[in-house]
Amino acid sequence: MESSNFIHDFIDEDLLENPGMKIHTRFPPEPNGYLHIGHCKALVIDFGTAKKYGGVCNLRMDDTNPAKEDTEFVDAIKEDIHWLGFDWGDRFFYGSDYFEQTYQLAEKLIMSGDAYVCELSAEEFRNYRGDLSTPATSPYRDRPKEESLDLFRRMRAGEFPEGKYTLRAKIDLSSGNFNMRDPVLYSISYIDHHRQGRKWCIFPMYDFAHPIQDCIEGITHSLCSLEYEDHRPLYNWVRDHVDLPAKPRQIEFARLNVTHTVMSKRFLRSLVENGLVDGWDDPRMPTLCGMRRRGFTASSVLDFIDRVGVAKSNSLVDIGLLEYCVREELNKTAKRRIAVLDPVKVIIDNYPEDKTEYFDLPDNPNDETPTYRKVPFTKVLYVDRDDVSADPPPKFFRMKPDGEVRLMGAYIVKCNEIKTDAEGRVTEVHCTADLETGNGMPADGRKIKGTVHWLSADHCIEADAALFDRLFTYANMNEIDSSEYNSYLNPDSKKLIKACKLEESLKDATPDDRYQFVRLGYFKLDTKCENTFNRIVTLKDSFKLK
Repeated sequence: MESSNFIHDFIDEDLLENPGMKIHTRFPPEPNGYLHIGHCKALVIDFGTAKKYGGVCNLRMDDTNPAKEDTEFVDAIKEDIHWLGFDWGDRFFYGSDYFEQTYQLAEKLIMSGDAYVCELSAEEFRNYRGDLSTPATSPYRDRPKEESLDLFRRMRAGEFPEGKYTLRAKIDLSSGNFNMRDPVLYSISYIDHHRQGRKWCIFPMYDFAHPIQDCIEGITHSLCSLEYEDHRPLYNWVRDHVDLPAKPRQIEFARLNVTHTVMSKRFLRSLVENGLVDGWDDPRMPTLCGMRRRGFTASSVLDFIDRVGVAKSNSLVDIGLLEYCVREELNKTAKRRIAVLDPVKVIIDNYPEDKTEYFDLPDNPNDETPTYRKVPFTKVLYVDRDDVSADPPPKFFRMKPDGEVRLMGAYIVKCNEIKTDAEGRVTEVHCTADLETGNGMPADGRKIKGTVHWLSADHCIEADAALFDRLFTYANMNEIDSSEYNSYLNPDSKKLIKACKLEESLKDATPDDRYQFVRLGYFKLDTKCENTFNRIVTLKDSFKLK
């Protein structure tokens, strides 16, 4: 059964009144950065709603503001949407495609008496705006429409400097909604546009351009985040005052806020430009390309969005839920492999030097019909340094003096000697194997509490491992002023471990493969750093699904 939400309830009402309506939505990202998990919620709502009702969804690049826009971001946005499994068919547009039509509609608003050219400076505009008990004012509101039209055309022709004139809608200077107090529709800006070059020097404001674009494309439902709720009266005013047949309905939903990260594209850009992260696709970033590089699957991201749901009020979602979703999927699908991140040599003193035997270990024990791989065992092994202690704390059940431990899937061994350096760091371990316990089970029934993973020193490869943590140390970054964000960056958000030891079969790994490194977490090969495996998530977390 398909899930429903308040947006679908509204659409159901509209369909009852208009039974033949074909639902038509749009996803309008601004191409000045890469999509992040917050955008993901919006695009899933836009594309998913159209799919549920057998309708269509347009992809429209909102490039009405030329600052920081680039074709690099356009291509990246397309790639991310396709990665999630959505497609726009032949309905790909740019907001700038409609510049001429939007301009002509603005001229008509001037001639109908619904817009005028104002020459208040930005500071004067603020001073004339009034407050809740005082209406706004404009000394240019009654400018003759012929004069406004002439000035507007000369604005387009580039006769005036930036800030000299704006085009404003004539709506209601006493409105309690300040968005309706004669908002600016056009301003002058001498800047290169990534598609139009210097063809235009006046650009429409988003609140003016967006409803016009929706009307031109025949959008039935304009779905947007909650911060546009107060802008809806202006959206409707523009929609109703332009001569276009379509009359879209705007519906707002709560945006996605996630703990230990920020959704400010401006700040994410600053992290990239200041070299604080390894590009937009840094695996610590909340961008979809960063999550993809880290190893998150599209299906786990969509599962997360589905679990978050569609709400009308803002909330903060624990990033642990996102990690839970990918962990649940990979536990079922990822092949098991052995990796020793901080290797220390273990010599099995009673094992022949020239002998190699193979133990069968499951690729994934959760498979209905598990398959097995053969893991070689020799006299010299590697185990993780954390699994050895010359001076163990209480309840330490791994390798310790005179202690027994199970080598995963192989023998039980007794630790005879632990060599350390001057700093007390373990350098080498000598053990004796109980060669009657080839399956790790003692015949006399004695209990072995500890199990460690291992690799043959003669049959392994070397690679690096990148371990990631939360990008910010503070959970609710919405409580922090953006000027203070840098103070909360986690200095331990990335740890690179060199010269790890891995199973031989991992030499054939590709970036599309995901593995569970037993006892360590889920990993995949990085796409940019050669011979490096990224940890996607740990095996367990304190997050509990409610």
